[in-house]
Amino acid sequence: MLIGPYTGIDVGTLVLIAVLFVVAESISTHVVVDVKEAGISPSSAVALAAVVLVGPAGAAVVGLASCLAIRRQGPVKRAFNGAQFALAAYAAGHVYLLLGGTVGVPGQSDFPGIVLPYVAAVLTHTLLNSALIGILMWCLGVTRPAGAGRLRWRPLAALEIASVGYQMLGLAIAAIWGAVGIIAPLLVLLPLFIARWVFGQQTAEARAHEATLATLCQAVETKDYYTRGHCMRVAEGSAMIAAELGMPAERVQKIRYAGMLHDIGKLGVPTKVIQKTGKLTDDEYAAIKLHPTRGYEIVREISFLDEALAGIRHHHERLDGRGYPMGLVGMEIPESARIISVADVFDCLTSTRSYRKAWSVEDAIAELRRCAGSQFDPRMVEALVRAVSREGWRTPDIAEPPGCRYGSTERPDPDEPGAPVPDPPAEEKKTTPVAESTSAGAVTGGQDR
Repeated sequence: MLIGPYTGIDVGTLVLIAVLFVVAESISTHVVVDVKEAGISPSSAVALAAVVLVGPAGAAVVGLASCLAIRRQGPVKRAFNGAQFALAAYAAGHVYLLLGGTVGVPGQSDFPGIVLPYVAAVLTHTLLNSALIGILMWCLGVTRPAGAGRLRWRPLAALEIASVGYQMLGLAIAAIWGAVGIIAPLLVLLPLFIARWVFGQQTAEARAHEATLATLCQAVETKDYYTRGHCMRVAEGSAMIAAELGMPAERVQKIRYAGMLHDIGKLGVPTKVIQKTGKLTDDEYAAIKLHPTRGYEIVREISFLDEALAGIRHHHERLDGRGYPMGLVGMEIPESARIISVADVFDCLTSTRSYRKAWSVEDAIAELRRCAGSQFDPRMVEALVRAVSREGWRTPDIAEPPGCRYGSTERPDPDEPGAPVPDPPAEEKKTTPVAESTSAGAVTGGQDR
């Protein structure tokens, strides 16, 4: 039976809700999650309002209207979206009825009894939508390659919560529908449309920031064949450590930015020094040691970097005070810099260089642990170990170029663990109080060793 255990669907109401659903579905907000785009829209609120106003069958018709959304989509994707929304709405409508919900404009006497059935309908709609998308991805063979980076469940969970929040507003739309009719969704959703527009602007700005930093990374990596992709991998590793330490998403992003730009100062280092395969002279080593400071000077006016500036400037400091450019000791080193230092060296060790082949992940972890407490913050090392053990690590795939010197006993990179570390000159030692050295990023936790 098309109508179900109730009669009298108001065709006018059904048509109006379907039109509103198509409009809302056509203006979804696109956000970046785990380097992919996902969409959120207020259409889910209209779909759940349809469950209350026109029942399961009517809600299924409204969901099917998704096929008419104004988007650049192929016919197959439109058909899937329509079927997905129709099935989810139909199932949610039946759950709503089974738990005692009533179809039509709810009156004062229907509250609070209608709330529980409606919440159950919302959860059914959300879970079935997610399940259908998951089944589609599985059938298409879309899986995340091993070691291709961690799946960020927190942003995905936030999107689901946002969707549930929209759907809960559907009950408000249904409650005032009888008084104001088609204006009801506008009264309820207009503030959300405004918020959606603002959020869309912020998302576009974030994408512009990402593109700008990626371009700077490419500029650095054109100077050295062996560091292609290094900046982005350090950014990913830094974000993994920060997330493992439980930092909020905004701070994780700042530290990720620092990882992307940590070597930007190498733009000021002669290319012949960057690409040298032999042992560095004292003058060449001095030129290399200037790159953190030069990097800081290059990007210091970029306001959105914030804490990332401290990570860029101090990522070659060591806990024992024998790093550069300022010879900071222990917890004087900003937390963002201690994170990037670990991610930087880990990627260096697991990457092929002109003077040696890449180390295995296991050997690189053993080396980081060996140098924990002297060069690295042990807390950051163990955070990376936990994250890599769980998520894997994508090592670079670089073809062996002609003339390479794998197996050389020389170690031309002075920043790798085990390399001789000369004491910094007296004029480079930092004697400023800790408060100044951590002003770009507060230090939380860890032990001074």
